[in-house]
Amino acid sequence: MNPVPADSTEKPRPAHLRALFWSLTWLALQGFGGVLAVIQRELVEKRGWLSNEEFMEDWAVAQIMPGPNVVNLSIMLGERYFGWRGAVVGLCGILAFPLLLVISLTVVYAQFAHHPAVAGALRGMGAVAAGLVAGMGLKLAATLTRHPLGRWCCAVLALAAFAAMAVLRWPLFWVLLSIGGAGCVLTYRKQAP
Repeated sequence: MNPVPADSTEKPRPAHLRALFWSLTWLALQGFGGVLAVIQRELVEKRGWLSNEEFMEDWAVAQIMPGPNVVNLSIMLGERYFGWRGAVVGLCGILAFPLLLVISLTVVYAQFAHHPAVAGALRGMGAVAAGLVAGMGLKLAATLTRHPLGRWCCAVLALAAFAAMAVLRWPLFWVLLSIGGAGCVLTYRKQAP
């Protein structure tokens, strides 16, 4: 299923729109409780469609755009390789089958929602989702060693964002605007000629 590049120096990419659709569908169906860890592993490590740095940059853009992050990323990925048709196929791939699955599960859940074991199981999945997010954050932190601001400045910005969200309970919009904006300005000034 991995496309073979025509030239050995050419970066791997989806061979056609069907490959993009089914790859994103497969990613979406694996992403219970969050797809970040799955999508990074599949797109960067297994398929090689993005480098870790490209993934981090695209994920940062997907974070600040309105809508679900993974949907934004799938649209960006599809557009990168196939233009507007790829963006549409990326959107359909990430949403079509998961939408059908969620609708089906909603119907089933409505029948068993009152059962204490079901409620307990769902609460337990919250801990798993938090662990996935924390693990992925640590894994992606390694890319910051090559960031223009350096390791320590990135660490300060990351800690400031964490404190603003977890301790001060700032809304995401204000964290992105203030701390994210500061990171953008500092990086721009560092790279400006």
